[in-house]
Amino acid sequence: MTAPDGEIEDGRDLEILLAFIRDSRGFDFTGYKRTSLARRIQKRMQTVKITGYREYRDFLEINADEFQELFNTILINVTSFLRDAEAWSYLQKTVVPEIVARVDDDEEIRIWSAGCSSGEEAYSLAIIFAEHLGIEESTRRVKIYGTDVDEEALREARTGLYPAKSMERLPGELKKKYFEPTGNLFAFRRDLRRRVIFGRHDITRDAPISRVDLLACRNTLMYFNVEAQAKIIERFHFALNEGGYLFLGKAEMLLSDGIRFDVADIRNRVFKVRAGGVAVKPGRFDARAGMGTREVNRRRLVSELALASSADSVLGLDREGKVALINGSAKLQFGLTAQDVGRPFHDLEISYRPVELRAVIDQAHSERHARRLDSVRRQRDSGDTQYFDVIVRPLITIEGEDIGAAITFIDTTEAIRLQHEVKRVQEDLSTAYAELQSTNAELETVNEELQSSIEELETTNEELQSTNEELETTNEELQAGNEELETMNEEMRTRTTELDETRMFFEGVLSSVEAGVVVLDGDLQVRSWNRGAEELWGLRTGEVYRQDFFGLDFGLPTTELRDVVDACNETGHRAAQVEIDAMDRRGRPLVASISCSPLRGPGGGVVLLIEKRLRS
Repeated sequence: MTAPDGEIEDGRDLEILLAFIRDSRGFDFTGYKRTSLARRIQKRMQTVKITGYREYRDFLEINADEFQELFNTILINVTSFLRDAEAWSYLQKTVVPEIVARVDDDEEIRIWSAGCSSGEEAYSLAIIFAEHLGIEESTRRVKIYGTDVDEEALREARTGLYPAKSMERLPGELKKKYFEPTGNLFAFRRDLRRRVIFGRHDITRDAPISRVDLLACRNTLMYFNVEAQAKIIERFHFALNEGGYLFLGKAEMLLSDGIRFDVADIRNRVFKVRAGGVAVKPGRFDARAGMGTREVNRRRLVSELALASSADSVLGLDREGKVALINGSAKLQFGLTAQDVGRPFHDLEISYRPVELRAVIDQAHSERHARRLDSVRRQRDSGDTQYFDVIVRPLITIEGEDIGAAITFIDTTEAIRLQHEVKRVQEDLSTAYAELQSTNAELETVNEELQSSIEELETTNEELQSTNEELETTNEELQAGNEELETMNEEMRTRTTELDETRMFFEGVLSSVEAGVVVLDGDLQVRSWNRGAEELWGLRTGEVYRQDFFGLDFGLPTTELRDVVDACNETGHRAAQVEIDAMDRRGRPLVASISCSPLRGPGGGVVLLIEKRLRS
C-alpha cells in the first residue's frame, strides 16, 4: 500500500528538523524510533501552537530557549532508586560478588551507568557495592561513571539531593545509612558521592568508557531503532572487560548477539561478555619402556573414571555375554545397579527394551565392526518419550581377539524434539508462503532450511521486541504525565484548604458582629446574611440565600431603601446613612439605622450594615 503524500511530506520535514537540531545543537536524534520521537515533538509543538515541522524549525531558529524545552520533552527522565527490586537483588547477590572476586584487590572496579538521568541509578550501584565491600573499601576500590545527554538532569545528579518522594522504594535502613537530611531534601553521603563521576556522553556518537566491569543501561535502548541499538551494543561490548556484565532494562533484550554475550539471567536482563577461546597446548607424553605397575594402574583408573563420568550411558559385555561394566549414566537412565554386573545381558530388560539388542550384538561380533541404531524410541513410566542413538562396538584386542562388546546409548531426545519443531515450523512457513512464491526453489540442504527458519523467528522476535519497547515508552510517558497531575492535584488541595480557612475566618467575623450584615451581589440578590440579621428579622440564611432582597417579606420596608441601594450599586460610592421605621422578629417597633457600602470585586454589589435602636 502506498503511503499518502501528506505522510511522506511529514516524514521528510521531520528528517529535516532532526538534521537541523543535530547540526545546530549537537543532539543527534536520528537513531531514535520515529513513532515515539514524532509523538514527543508534536506534544511540544501543540504547546507552542504550531502544527507543521517546517514552522517549528523556523520557530527554533528565532527562539533559542525553545531547544531546552524540546529536549526536556524528548528525553523522558523516569527513574528511581533500586527500580525493579528483583533485578537489583539478583545484581547484588550474584553479579557483585563475582565482580569483586574477579578484580584484584589493588585494581579499581570500574562501573558505567549509561543514560543515568538524574543519578538515582548511579547512586544505587554505589549502594549495592558499598553493602558488599563496606563503605571504606568501596571508596577505595569502586569508581562509577554516570553519563547522559541531558545536561539539566546531570546537574541535578551532581548535587546528590533528592526529595523524599524519590526515595519511596529505598528500604528505610539504606535511606538512613546513605542519606542525610538537608532541609526538605536528602543528600547522598559525601564520601561515596566523590566516587561517582557524572558527565555528558552520547552513546550513539561518543567514544565509550573503556575497561568497565559492569555496564548498566536500563530503559534507554528502547528509544532507538534496530540499527542504532546494534551500534550501541557494539560500543558497549568494546567498553566491557572480558567477563564483564551488561545490565539492561526490563523492556530490553539482546537479540542475535550470542557471539559476544552469554545470558546470565534472562528474567532480570543481565548478560555477560563471552570469554574468548583459550588454546590449550597438547600435553607431552614420554613413552618409556618398562613402565612401572603403578603408572599402569593410574592410567587404568583414569580410564575407568572417565568412562564412569561420561554423559552417555555405556555397558560393557564380556565374550560370554555377561555384564562386565555399567557406568553411572546407565545406572541412572535405565535403573541398573552394581548387582547387575556379572549377570547375563539377556536377563536384563535393557537387552530387548527399548530395542532388541541381542541380534545386533551377535551381528557386530560376526562382522567385527560397530553397528548403529538411530532414533530408538523409549517410553518412560512417567509418560515421557526419550530417543537414543545406540552404538554396539566389538572390543578387539591388538592381537585380533574379540573379548566382548561395548554398548553406548546417546540421548538425542532434545535433538529429535528440535528436529520435529523445525519440521513443523518449516511446514507452516511453506503453507503460508506457497501462494506468494510461485517459483520457490527447493531447499538444497536441511541446514539451509533450519537457517531460514531461525532467521524468520528472529525477525518475529525483533518485531515483538519493538512493539514491547513502544509500549514501555508509552508507559513511561503516561507515568511522567501522572506525576505532573499528582503535583497539580497537590497544589489544588493546598489551595482549597487555604480557601476553606479564609471562608471560615470571614464567616466567623460576620457571625461575631452583633449588627445585621447583609451582602447583596450585583443583581441585588442575597449572598450573605449573618447571625445578627437572623436574630433581628427571624429569617435564616438558607431561607434568603440568592433571593431577591427587595422581594423578601420581613419587618424592614425594603422599598424605602431601593433608591439608596441602586445608587450605591451603580456609582460605587458609599451612601449616606438612613433611618427607617421597622419591626423586629417579635413585632416590636424599632428604628433601623442602615449604612450602604459598595462591594469591591467582580460583578459589583453592596454591603448593608443594619443597627437597631428603640423608638424614643
